[in-house]
Amino acid sequence: MRKICGFIILLALLSGCVTGPDYIGPTATPGIYHEVERGETLWYISKIYDVDLKKIAGANRLPDASKIEIGQLIFIPRTSKSAVKEKRPVVRLEGFIWPVKGTVVSYFGATSNMAKNKGIDIAARQGAAVLASRGGKVTFTSERLKGYGKTVIIDHLDGFETVYAYNTQNLVDTNQRVDQGDVIAKTGKTGRADRPTLHFEIRRKHKPQNPFYYLP
Repeated sequence: MRKICGFIILLALLSGCVTGPDYIGPTATPGIYHEVERGETLWYISKIYDVDLKKIAGANRLPDASKIEIGQLIFIPRTSKSAVKEKRPVVRLEGFIWPVKGTVVSYFGATSNMAKNKGIDIAARQGAAVLASRGGKVTFTSERLKGYGKTVIIDHLDGFETVYAYNTQNLVDTNQRVDQGDVIAKTGKTGRADRPTLHFEIRRKHKPQNPFYYLP
């Protein structure tokens, strides 16, 4: 009887820890769990809780090529439930969208020909429309950038930039303003590409980020 009671008490204690604001997560750090909802990205979740994206990725041991899924539990370090209730209703962000339809053939951090991939490579049909992942201002275009070929860079005016390379044709000019979803280029195989491919990067304060943490 004592063993049964003890087991029930243990279950109750464990249950209380999971729902409490000071739950000790996989890295022995206080925090809470967030259940991923439709349309959420790791970047969006980091903004909700005002916790650095890399801290969340590290606490959950997410690999470089990881994508989160609906219903997945993400541990948010050093966060209280009271803070969540105050922040979630007011979060309104323009997230990133996929710049082209295709298949990812090279992931962030992958090494090829002694070069480390600073983004992802997406194989697509020749001449497919390349879309602006977010709205912003075109700050750079080139027809022959070494290794990248025909390239467009957009500044999103909040510390983030996106890079679109290997294009067969650039359709925007420097200093042009674009909205999310605008067609800015056509896919091709310039630069290092040996088949129709879009090389896509997300940079934060000029430092390459893993696009999978930002894309839906």
